[in-house]
Amino acid sequence: MLAKARELLYVVFDDMAEDDWQHSLGGMHTMVFDGDVIVGHASVVQRRLIHLDTPLRTGYVEGVGVHPTLQGRGIGGRMMAELEPIIDRAYEIGALGASDAAVDFYRNRGWVRWQGRSYALTPNGVVRTPDEDDGIFVWPSGHPINIEGDITCDWRDGDVW
Repeated sequence: MLAKARELLYVVFDDMAEDDWQHSLGGMHTMVFDGDVIVGHASVVQRRLIHLDTPLRTGYVEGVGVHPTLQGRGIGGRMMAELEPIIDRAYEIGALGASDAAVDFYRNRGWVRWQGRSYALTPNGVVRTPDEDDGIFVWPSGHPINIEGDITCDWRDGDVW
């Protein structure tokens, strides 16, 4: 089943890389089927984000994709409606890196665009990630958070955010 979800994401995203798929693994998945064909996939994986010097157990949303012929029909919303309660129950906050095309989708669901600076913990220390500043969204999940502060993600291969 996960192999079919991987195939779907390679259809959805022109720039999909193996690291991107690997980031989607190890958490909870939600999938939408049309018959026995997967037409939507999303997952939430655990990460650590650091905000105001406090590490936060974070439900990080990955691999959100809907087959191009079915986009705009509510499939993405159905998948996020499954993942958001998981984030509420199991994590201090939720986070994701949104593509430009998905910004309105996440904002309309109540996700909040991060206003502060972004960083990553890397093998070479903490490194600024300014290209990510406009694409990071958080799901506060009842945890008080200052969206204008700095935020730092843990290290991983490929795109850190």
